[in-house]
Amino acid sequence: MGQIVETIWRIGHGRSLTLGRESLIMAIVNVTPDSFSDGGRHATTEAAFDHAMRCVGEGAAIVDIGGESTRPGAADVTPAEEQDRVLPVIERLAREGDVVISIDTYRAETARLALAAGAHIVNDVHGLQREPEIASVVAEASAGVCIMHTGRGREKLADAIADQKVFFERSLAMAAAAGIGRDAIVLDPGFGFAKETEEENVELMARFGELREFGLPLLVGTSRKRFLGTLTGRQTSERDVATSATSALLRFEGASVFRVHNVAVNRDALRVADAILAVRMRLTEGSAI
Repeated sequence: MGQIVETIWRIGHGRSLTLGRESLIMAIVNVTPDSFSDGGRHATTEAAFDHAMRCVGEGAAIVDIGGESTRPGAADVTPAEEQDRVLPVIERLAREGDVVISIDTYRAETARLALAAGAHIVNDVHGLQREPEIASVVAEASAGVCIMHTGRGREKLADAIADQKVFFERSLAMAAAAGIGRDAIVLDPGFGFAKETEEENVELMARFGELREFGLPLLVGTSRKRFLGTLTGRQTSERDVATSATSALLRFEGASVFRVHNVAVNRDALRVADAILAVRMRLTEGSAI
């Protein structure tokens, strides 16, 4: 079981989040017609804003706004289409809601515009490697960044953790070269992103603690993923219980941030996990006196 270390995550617009003692939830807000789980439900600015605020009310610390589906086979979206979808939502959240906003994009220009509109974090599913100039955008805005591992568009190593380490080492070198401080970075192992089989995703969960070697906070996004459907036989919309199980288990292995569709269910599971971890830490600290 991984020990939770308290750290400060520096994010944009002079804000920060404390990671470690309490798990944080990042709510998924897809402003798209074709996302794998909730495509079309929040495709207007009004619907996306209302959903984001409901998620905050249920316990989300961050809302992650995305304008392009990342599911395999999704239709291509132009930069202009993506920006037309996400920027009005971000602007309204920044104006009317006291909420930490993440922009889910790999595009440097979308990230720049989103940060200017009020976003605090860039969540890049290509780990800065699709459009490398996005690293400079993050650095110039003093924003936070989620660097996600992906196997898409490249040949992976046979060993799952070895491939994670090679990928992240490259991304972290790019971040350092651009001037992004380590206190602005969270890593995401990218469950479901070119992890082609149930076994590969389960192995990644089983060996998740090995990623603590980077000394950086860890984010996980297992929510409603296909491998959970394979394990449980459940359809996409029925996978929230399985998601909450992975959230609690990965919390014990050192994860700090959880990107989910159903905030309330995962909040409950993580409160139980946090309570157990708090007792373990208190007992450990007491035995060290």
